[in-house]
Amino acid sequence: MKILLLGQNGQVGWELKRSLAPLGELLALDRSSTSHCGDLSNLKGLSETVREFRPDVLVNAAAYTAVDKAESDAETAFLVNALAPEVLASACATVGAYLVHFSTDYVFDGSGHRPWLETDETGPLNVYGHSKLAGEQSIAQEGAKSLIFRTSWVYGTEGANFAKTMLRLAQERERMTVINDQFGTPTGAALLADVTALALQAPQQLTGVYHLAAAGETTWYAYAEYVLAKAKQLKPSLNYAVKDFVAVPTSDFPTPAKRPLNSRLNCSRLEQALQLKLPPWQVGVDAMLTKIL
Repeated sequence: MKILLLGQNGQVGWELKRSLAPLGELLALDRSSTSHCGDLSNLKGLSETVREFRPDVLVNAAAYTAVDKAESDAETAFLVNALAPEVLASACATVGAYLVHFSTDYVFDGSGHRPWLETDETGPLNVYGHSKLAGEQSIAQEGAKSLIFRTSWVYGTEGANFAKTMLRLAQERERMTVINDQFGTPTGAALLADVTALALQAPQQLTGVYHLAAAGETTWYAYAEYVLAKAKQLKPSLNYAVKDFVAVPTSDFPTPAKRPLNSRLNCSRLEQALQLKLPPWQVGVDAMLTKIL
């Protein structure tokens, strides 16, 4: 199996390099690669890369993820998140490649309390969400064999993440305020990578949109609370300055991009298709903390 991976140095891409390597010949690229084009803003170069390498599978883990910046930089967000996937899907259709792409819960409007189904009506609240939804639609229109994983609250051991920020602030500040009215599921990049590899080895190739997140739900406040408690168990020698840990509503943290309050995803369709049981979110967070502390 020849596999082309885009976004190799992102949180998810870093883990995909590990999970995909045993499956065959892997060409992993990012936007600075020189052997082939891995820059999602270079549409012509992307198409040439696919047509020249002729992969059996293309896994696109690259994206424009600066949610707030996208509000004032919609052109770039749509170039990377919508136009590039369209070009990749077109090239995949030409060479007969299977496209695996990652999307987001931000395609929904965040209303209600029920976990979102793949069939629910979309309604993005911000430019980033609109650009990712446009990417999904572009892929579908190009007719390539494709699998789109929608996920949420992604973290990895590489680069910055929410847990690392909370640990740093807990050592710097006596008072911390964290949002407590947004609900979702912290999902590890390692889990996304492992399930992707599993999907590529499935007896029947999955196509269409599937939700993929860890099991359970929490809020940012409860997530932070869990991270700090676990970190104190794992590394009690750290000097925690925080004494006042306060839950606040989203309205206390105004941002350029509006955030959904309900980011819960129903993943039962994927669990049934792959005959797997997704682990509780705490399992991945524990593993991440053990590695970084």
